[in-house]
Amino acid sequence: MHVVGMVSSLDHVCARYRLAAFRPYLESAGHSLEIHSWPGRWWRHLWRNWSLWQALRRADLVVVQRRLVGRWRLRWVRAAARVLAYDFDDAIFLRHSYDPRGPYSDKRRRRFARMVQNADVVLAGNRFLQEQAEKLLPPWERGASEAAAPSTQVLLVPTCVDTMRYAPARHTRTENCTLVWIGSSSTLRALEKMRRVLDGLGEKRPGLNLRLICDRSIELAKLMVCFCPWSQATETNDLAAADIGISWLPDDAWSLGKCGLKVLQYMAAGLPVVVNPVGLQRELVTPGVTGFWAETPEEWLAAIERLSCDPALRSRMGAAGRRRVQAEFHVKQGAALWLELLESLSTRSAAQTAPV
Repeated sequence: MHVVGMVSSLDHVCARYRLAAFRPYLESAGHSLEIHSWPGRWWRHLWRNWSLWQALRRADLVVVQRRLVGRWRLRWVRAAARVLAYDFDDAIFLRHSYDPRGPYSDKRRRRFARMVQNADVVLAGNRFLQEQAEKLLPPWERGASEAAAPSTQVLLVPTCVDTMRYAPARHTRTENCTLVWIGSSSTLRALEKMRRVLDGLGEKRPGLNLRLICDRSIELAKLMVCFCPWSQATETNDLAAADIGISWLPDDAWSLGKCGLKVLQYMAAGLPVVVNPVGLQRELVTPGVTGFWAETPEEWLAAIERLSCDPALRSRMGAAGRRRVQAEFHVKQGAALWLELLESLSTRSAAQTAPV
């Protein structure tokens, strides 16, 4: 089958991890993948729109990623696509945690419902997102059996990483340990909410430092920050040079839609992880096995102190996390789900076109 993806931008994290990463596996199975970014002002890109229309018409499957497109653009895509899939990995039906208007938006909810109800297949990044999409289906389609052939399938396809890209951390330091946080400026606000905790860590453990892999840096009063500008070419080495991965999320509905990419990256790099137990972070980090949960400043300090003093513990937990990623969240597992979907769509298409 020929798959065409419509993404926000070709270098967007969702496009890289939830579509482009599967290209080698799809091509090995005889499929093809073509990825396009959405045009900006459509009336200024008439020729590009025509070329895009032709590309969509040639596709056996069109995948729209994340975008809550307006009514007429959705009609345009729906008219061109033989089969339409909608892929999302955030609670895009809500405003983000830091929006002063609050999380709930009727406009976003309506557009999300329209995307789900117009798609033949919905690909959700975690169970919470899958449930939110399923709630929008007509009652007779929810939980329909395979024989009932519901018009919209809602499938769980977790965000995955390729552990072969990540050299495992060595864990030789017994002092002057390095915490690491990776993300973008849009999610850096979560780390900024940890200022008091991070400065408390720096005050209690003067040798501690934070490696920040991002497109923007922050300054802390008591904890030294080593800013590493994010690059796809260097991110895995920057992670492997650290000792402990950290992540904090606000306890709200937006965070329930997060698919745990930074935690998966820490685990792929063989790092123990300290998180607050919110959303998928609670599922990914097993306390005492792959890292620790921490909510209060005291719990954060206890977890970081225990790990920073014990390289053998860091190594053991990091290895356990890497094994879990390889077993459950490796890109091979995501590709297998995609190949299963394409096989079912191909079989259905063949049955529909077979002579009676």
